Amino acid sequence: MGSFLTLAFAFLGAIIASFMGVVVARLYTGQSFLKGHSRCDACGVPLTPGALVPVISFIVSRGRARCCGARISALSPVSELTLGVLFAVAYTRLGLISALPLMLVALSLLLALVLYDLQHQILPPPLLYAFLGISAVTGVLTSASMQEFQQTVLIASAIAFSLFAIHAFSRGRAMGFADAPLALALALLVGPLALSGFVYSFWIGAVVGIVLLLRRPKGSRMGVEVPFAPFLACGFLLAYCTQWNLFTLIAALP
Repeated sequence: MGSFLTLAFAFLGAIIASFMGVVVARLYTGQSFLKGHSRCDACGVPLTPGALVPVISFIVSRGRARCCGARISALSPVSELTLGVLFAVAYTRLGLISALPLMLVALSLLLALVLYDLQHQILPPPLLYAFLGISAVTGVLTSASMQEFQQTVLIASAIAFSLFAIHAFSRGRAMGFADAPLALALALLVGPLALSGFVYSFWIGAVVGIVLLLRRPKGSRMGVEVPFAPFLACGFLLAYCTQWNLFTLIAALP
């Protein structure tokens, strides 16, 4: 029964990720999220039900649109697979408790924020503050005690303030303002592992930044601008999914 439910939550996550892709594509365009057929990005032809099956349709079509043969971005199946795994992990960690639906909504909103940031390098306030509110409630429900949640709030506030300080001192060049409330929400969501997740975020960002710099054309003096929200999400979720407490691991070293 447990394995069946894990697969069911994974499939649910993939479906919701597909819907979140539609939300991100139509946000601020005047189009409804709930009405209208999904269309091919290349030729505008309405997509068939078979083309909307998460992950599988991408594999079967070999990454190309059936209507016109245009290449489909791998971001769609990757996001579907990622949210599917996160839903399965959330169910495994929490079980069927009252906080689980809120956790799933928070993860869905986080995916939408990351996708939008990758496309536009900005975090839309409606999604961001909805994510913050739901993360706060989820943090209360999943904390072992109110004292633990209060400690999480202090750590989360310190993390958010540090990012805001970077934004203020760099005048927005090194860090966006919206990264501070995003980190606050992520810290509230993962609880005691918040500080570890924060450190992982910078490590992941540093590795990706170095790779991008090394791949620049020779002789290019242009800088590399990448949104930080995906790194924050990866770092905090890495801590949540693995339960790796960085400071416990360091203390265990010989």
